Amino acid sequence: MRLFRRLLSLLILAALLGGGGLAWLALSPVRLNASPLDFQVQPGSSARAAARQMVEAGIDLNPWAFEALARASRSAAALKAGSYEVEQGITLWALLQKLTRGDVSQSELAIIEGWNFRQLRDKLNAHPDLRHDGAGLSDRELLQRIGAAESHPEGLFFPDTYLFSKQSSDVDLLARAYRAMQKRLQTEWAARDPGLPLQHPYQALILASIVEKETGRAADRPHIAAVFVNRLRQGMLLQTDPTVIYGMGERFDGNLRRQDLLTDTPYNTYTRGGLPPTPIAMPGQAALQAALHPAASPALYFVARGDGSSHFSSSLDEHNRAVNKYQRGGR
Repeated sequence: MRLFRRLLSLLILAALLGGGGLAWLALSPVRLNASPLDFQVQPGSSARAAARQMVEAGIDLNPWAFEALARASRSAAALKAGSYEVEQGITLWALLQKLTRGDVSQSELAIIEGWNFRQLRDKLNAHPDLRHDGAGLSDRELLQRIGAAESHPEGLFFPDTYLFSKQSSDVDLLARAYRAMQKRLQTEWAARDPGLPLQHPYQALILASIVEKETGRAADRPHIAAVFVNRLRQGMLLQTDPTVIYGMGERFDGNLRRQDLLTDTPYNTYTRGGLPPTPIAMPGQAALQAALHPAASPALYFVARGDGSSHFSSSLDEHNRAVNKYQRGGR
């Protein structure tokens, strides 16, 4: 009986010492190779695997202690994958809590109104915090990966600032931007003005992209949209330079010449009637709204005043006078 009591006492003492040692480790700061320090916890990682990944990233911790602490606190199965950032002075317990909460570090990418898809891909490929899963894919393959029904990527991604965990996939970010555009487009299409010369939402997206590229001052968007809607209604050529430039692709050197306006391409709205076959850029919310809620205006023409705004005219004579005044220095 005495031997049993001694063994029991030793076991209790060992448990207390072990628990005390674990508590001491839990509340002691871990050493970092750098501060701040970024690390990744991969999806499906156990507590032991997560500890190993942190050690490899430069966090000097005892993997056994981390796993034991996770099990003792019943949080071993609650660790969340993602990108994390820690600073000098963090304790093992605080580190475990951070992973349990999923307190991931984030980066961001701004998609700008008026960008074309080539510009967006360049920004994605150059972003240091993204995982470049789509870098080797063609445009068509990318669309298939994100579940898009369209065959051409232009205009399909909503301009906004997107937050993401570091080392997230660029394909996932594109999918988010695609879903955002689909949601905004469908919402605006459902509330569109009656009688517009547009047959389906994709045509609205095309028109909105032209409005986006033609607008120098925000207040002019609905009036610019009205000009193009009025032209579509009357069967007039749209005659908008940004579509011609888009159709030229890399041949455009920054100077649009008369010969360019006469050279036929699917996007040359001086030689072809109606809307071009696809959007020419990514329109923002304001351009979508303008395309589907144009101003009540009889205008058929507009010309830049030189200060970012435009002058609108309902007759060719008035337009020619405005061109002479604002573009040729006439009175």
